[in-house]
Amino acid sequence: MTSVAETSLRSTAQATLDQVVARVKESAGAFARMPVREKRALCEQLLERYRQVAEATVVEACRAKGIPAGSPLAGEEWLAGPVVTLRMLRLLVESLADVEARGAPRVDPSWVRQLPDGRLAVKVFPGNALDAALLGKHEAEVHFQPGVTRENLGEHQARFFKAPHGGRVCLVLGAGNVNAIPPTDCLTKLFVEGTVCVLKMNPVNAYLGPLLEKAFQPLVDRGFLAVVYGGAEEGRYLAHHPHVDEVHVTGSDKTHDALVWGVGEEGEMRRARRERLLQKPIHSELGNITPVLVVPGPWKPAELKFQAASVAGMVANNASFNCNSAKLLVTAREWAGRGGFVDAVAEALGRAPPRSAWYPGAAQRWSSFVDGRNNVQRVGTARDGELPWAVLRDVDASHLSDRVFRQEPWCSVLSETTVAGGDAASYLDAAVDFVNGSVWGTLAAMVLVSDETLRQPGVAAAFERALARLRYGGVAVNTWAGTLFALGTTPWGGHPSTTPEDIQSGRGFVHNTLMFDGIEKVVIRAPAANFPALPWFPGHRTAHVLGQRLAQFEADPSWLKVPGLAAAGLRA
Repeated sequence: MTSVAETSLRSTAQATLDQVVARVKESAGAFARMPVREKRALCEQLLERYRQVAEATVVEACRAKGIPAGSPLAGEEWLAGPVVTLRMLRLLVESLADVEARGAPRVDPSWVRQLPDGRLAVKVFPGNALDAALLGKHEAEVHFQPGVTRENLGEHQARFFKAPHGGRVCLVLGAGNVNAIPPTDCLTKLFVEGTVCVLKMNPVNAYLGPLLEKAFQPLVDRGFLAVVYGGAEEGRYLAHHPHVDEVHVTGSDKTHDALVWGVGEEGEMRRARRERLLQKPIHSELGNITPVLVVPGPWKPAELKFQAASVAGMVANNASFNCNSAKLLVTAREWAGRGGFVDAVAEALGRAPPRSAWYPGAAQRWSSFVDGRNNVQRVGTARDGELPWAVLRDVDASHLSDRVFRQEPWCSVLSETTVAGGDAASYLDAAVDFVNGSVWGTLAAMVLVSDETLRQPGVAAAFERALARLRYGGVAVNTWAGTLFALGTTPWGGHPSTTPEDIQSGRGFVHNTLMFDGIEKVVIRAPAANFPALPWFPGHRTAHVLGQRLAQFEADPSWLKVPGLAAAGLRA
């Protein structure tokens, strides 16, 4: 019998792929026509069934990534797998109940405001007091594109349920790094957009496939979802299959471009002529060189220490194989505190043990960024099969061909560069210009700013202007953009300014349980220091306990579970 861990060795035969796609295609119309109350009941079944496999997904992920059983690092797999998936299922149940009752998920009028530039914003987190207790002092808003107004906001919600299509098949090419990605991508397509799905597992985490099939058996049995296996060849075959209507890919921009334009010289010629090889709609999330803008100003020592630990955690989480890992510190050249801040980040990274280089090609990528470069600070002593953390300091921002600005490292590397600007306002203008124009990616950015700086005359307006100008689908202030991926009510995707010819981080938003369209970006804000330590901080001693308790909470929230969560968080 094939074990879960051995699943990555098998590929689905082409004849079987044809049979699978045909069955899902036959079921597409029935799913599109299914009454909302039945879709909600389906989500409730999936929630309960996923609870039953949640621990097994963590065990298999830890085995694949070299995480010792019972280690606090297992908290990463709880938080980035079951917690995110269970939360999204629960929120979908709530949203579908609202769709059934009133036509769209509830938006309280008090959540809606007009931005300084006249566009609309809607608060999407916290949605209630329990949310506020779980992630204290964090608040997130969706910022809409021009044309979305208070008066027509309802027209930009739950569009499928107001004008359903006749049934569509979406090929979901699942990512291999974070185990919530394949199920939540499918849940978005199914219950927000009304499409049935063929999910091709990435070979890196194909071990998850049988567990998802078990959890989502009610969908599989009715032909609304099929899970298949294989690599690039199977993905390409399915993308061009006549029964597949659209494609969603989470992965590399190179994978996207190979599908859309083809490969080699012929692919480049097609791109130049704008002659797409794949004519179907394609949505994607394709990675990012995630910048962290550090605004100069009167920082308190406690704030800098907190933010340095937060940045280090953004780097170290999942061995840095995250599309939202901190990858590029952008500091002010004239800021006297910049060297000390980078020192503090490196010191905090030292509390994170070097990790297994489990993602294919990581060691080669690490060497391509580090070898032959001056000002490299290696942190930690790596054993065989591991990689140390590497901080590339003071990279010259005028050398725009440097790979740190053009290529996502996808390994344990953090770079630092500087831009002009001795005061907050001038720095913000220069830093936003730099990352918008010279750094690859449009997915997410972080901005760190002290509370006192924001109170200085003129800075608040400059800061709001900077948030509006950043061409990223997610912007996190004083916190990690990974929270936007996790919260469910916060849509996750690249900035809509990209084109198929220059796709950057992709197009389209997933998660989005409030079912909005017309999204420009999502902004989450937090204070410069917070309490307790956040679960991604290096050296968090009880992250595994906290992660498991959070999964139990998200499946069935209750104030009675909050003390246990607080106890696990406070013991960090």
